[in-house]
Amino acid sequence: MLWDASSMKGYSIEATDGQIGTISDMLFDDIDWKVRWLVVDTGDWLPGRKVLLPLSVLGQPDETQRALSVTLTMKQVEDSPNIEADQPVSRQTEGHLYRHYRHEPYWGGGIFPLSDQMATPVLTPLGYADMGARVTDDLYVPANDGDPHLRSIAAVTGYHIAATDGEIGHAETFLLDVEGWSIRYIVVDTRNWWPGEKVLISPAMVERIDWPKKLVHVKVDQQKIKNGPRYDPMITVDGAYDESFLTYYGIRWTAA
Repeated sequence: MLWDASSMKGYSIEATDGQIGTISDMLFDDIDWKVRWLVVDTGDWLPGRKVLLPLSVLGQPDETQRALSVTLTMKQVEDSPNIEADQPVSRQTEGHLYRHYRHEPYWGGGIFPLSDQMATPVLTPLGYADMGARVTDDLYVPANDGDPHLRSIAAVTGYHIAATDGEIGHAETFLLDVEGWSIRYIVVDTRNWWPGEKVLISPAMVERIDWPKKLVHVKVDQQKIKNGPRYDPMITVDGAYDESFLTYYGIRWTAA
C-alpha cells in the first residue's frame, strides 16, 4: 500500500507513554528520494516547538486512527536537541539527533545499534553522481556535510513539472512506500495541460531539479506521459500498476 504524504499531515504521533504531537512535514533526501525525518509539531505539550524523528523509531501508520506509533518515550522526545524546523538541517544536527536517540545514522558508520527495520527494494533514480565520504565529528558522513540534500515535502509540493517539450502540471502530492519510506511516485495535477487528468511520475524519471525556479525536469516528452498507464486517484496503486508503469517507462528495480 502506498500512502499519500499530504494526507498524513496531522497524523498523531504516539510515544510509548502518550501523544507527543502531529506530523507537520517530512524531510526527504533529494539524492535517493527517501524520507529521512518526520517533522512533528508538539502542540500544547511543548508549545512552540517542533522535533525531528528518524525513521528507525517509526511503527506502521494506522489509517483508521490517523496515528503513527514510535518506539520512544515522551521524555526522550522532550530531551532531544532543539532544532530550527524552518531552517536547513545540517549533517551535524542530524548526528546530534542520532546520538540522542541511540540509533544508527542512515549514512552508516556502525556507531549505534541498528533498528530491526529490513531493507526493501527501491527505485534507483537515474543520473545521480556518486558521493564521496569522510569522517567528521566521529560519524561517517558523505562529502558536502554542510549540504545534506534534505528537502521539505511541504515545500516541494506545488513545484512545476516539465517534460522535455513543455510543462505538464505541478506536484500535487507524493505517494510513499512506508516499508522503506521511499517516495515511489509524484502525483502531478495537469489541469492547465490535460484538464481533468492526473498523472504519476517516478523519481527515476527526474533528470534535474531547478530549485530556485521550483521546476522539476523529467526525461520524457508530453506524449509519452499521455500514453502511459492511466492513473485513477480513486483506485489504489497496486503491484500490477507498478509493473505496467515500470515496464512502460523502462525502469528497473534494484536492491536498496
